[in-house]
Amino acid sequence: MLVGLGLGPGDPELLTLKAVRYLKEADAVFVPGAIARDLVLPYRSDIAILDFPMTEDEHYITQCMEKNAAQIAPSAANGMAVFALIGDPNFYSTFSRLAQMVIKLRPDIQVITVPGVSSITAFAAHAGISVNGGFTVTDGPDPDTLITMKVTKPRKMVQSLSESGYTYFSLVERMYMDGTEAHHGKTADDFPEKSSYFSILCAQKHADKPEISL
Repeated sequence: MLVGLGLGPGDPELLTLKAVRYLKEADAVFVPGAIARDLVLPYRSDIAILDFPMTEDEHYITQCMEKNAAQIAPSAANGMAVFALIGDPNFYSTFSRLAQMVIKLRPDIQVITVPGVSSITAFAAHAGISVNGGFTVTDGPDPDTLITMKVTKPRKMVQSLSESGYTYFSLVERMYMDGTEAHHGKTADDFPEKSSYFSILCAQKHADKPEISL
């Protein structure tokens, strides 16, 4: 098993209890640099630092990714390998690409993620601001992912978003609570007519299916 584990924004007190448990239970722990290593050190001393170059040379990036995947794959195939990184592994991180390469080497490896406190929510706390309405987060001029909270009529929303160019949808209802349910699909018929107030819908324009387990 390969676990992408979020360490939060850099404050050692913002690691989750679940993150600490996985760090302690892992057969092998990998990190992408010194900052992540320092956050992990209180819980593990046997940490492997992998090289992720800060460059726009795509060929070199791919070579490093392949080398890192080859180093991780044996541990993930024979036990639980944790890749611990700053922030959250599902938001603007290298983990999804790394996981794809690990799976390419060993398709039998299960991949999951453990969320971390993201810089988005940490920023609001640090800046002393409140967000109570709709907002946009992006790292580029043409966002292709829309996340909507409190979706109580998912089928209707999926239908509307499909007409706006979104092609794949994921709905999680009562996340981490009793009665958690997840739905994925390309059309409104793949989703219930009504869902809990505690529901989040993700709409994407260039996606097919989840790359990781939920």
